[in-house]
Amino acid sequence: MAIVGIIANPAASKDIRRLVAQGRVVPDWEKVNTVRRALIGLQSTEVDKVVAMPDSGNLCRRAADDSSINIPLEMLPISPLYTEGDTTRAAAMMAEMGVGCLITLGGDGTNRAVAVGTNQIPMVAISTGTNNIFPVMVEGTLAGIAAGLIASGRLSQADAAVVSKTLHIHVNGEDRDLALVDVAVSRERYVATRAIWDLATVYEVFLTRAEPAGIGLSSIGGRLHPLSLADVGGLRYRLEGRDDSNAHTTIIAPVAPGMVEPAKISAWDLLQEGVPVSLEQRYCTLALDGERSLVLSPDDAVEIVLARDGPPVVQVQRAMLRAAQLGLFNHA
Repeated sequence: MAIVGIIANPAASKDIRRLVAQGRVVPDWEKVNTVRRALIGLQSTEVDKVVAMPDSGNLCRRAADDSSINIPLEMLPISPLYTEGDTTRAAAMMAEMGVGCLITLGGDGTNRAVAVGTNQIPMVAISTGTNNIFPVMVEGTLAGIAAGLIASGRLSQADAAVVSKTLHIHVNGEDRDLALVDVAVSRERYVATRAIWDLATVYEVFLTRAEPAGIGLSSIGGRLHPLSLADVGGLRYRLEGRDDSNAHTTIIAPVAPGMVEPAKISAWDLLQEGVPVSLEQRYCTLALDGERSLVLSPDDAVEIVLARDGPPVVQVQRAMLRAAQLGLFNHA
């Protein structure tokens, strides 16, 4: 049976960056419309049913409440707590159910929570967050078609997906968490509003991807040494304070939507897969994919390890091209 999962995060794009910067807000009705278009796209493929994560905005239920939708939609039998953990639990449950492809609506943080739950399901990641590097802007109908082709086995992962890189965080010898795009070491000692938006609070940054056309911490790295999802290795850079005169180079970058600022770089180097990098032991927090998540003290020994063991990411344009070449859109 060909099954596609949908995880839609109603909280995506609603963090503090919409107040301190010019971050966009994607309203729930637009997310509902995107899910509805994805369902219509899925109907044109050989998918048997869709399973979805319950959410506080009832996004998937509202999307399916339309006369044009005839594909079966089932909600996962979980009691939502309306936290990040819901996404992680839902992703793990979908993996156990044999879901063949997963459509996500959210930002980098949403997709990180999915990856914590499972790295086995190919993902079509639709950007509805604030600072997005992992998910991309893709039309919902095309996302549904691509996911349906993968889930039904008509298109192979090798034809259309790239296995993502991760940054594993080891604390005192234990694997504590991971990031899909960036790990930032913050001077702030508390999680607080979580979102990272002020460079003056950041010591150093680790990246799986350094995208010159991105927004946020990855865009700074992209101006030093561009690295894509498919490229080998990662990047690490250290930041000096705004009033520090010892910076080796200054990068002008879009650090948040509508915020283009100088970033003073004291040093940078490339990361090799599987080679641990130790952090200086100090009071700090680690922000994972843009959100402060771990509080650390000088007693904590922390290592960051780059790996290529994240979820396969479906490249929608590549999937459409390969499907056309294979004649998958032709009907006798």
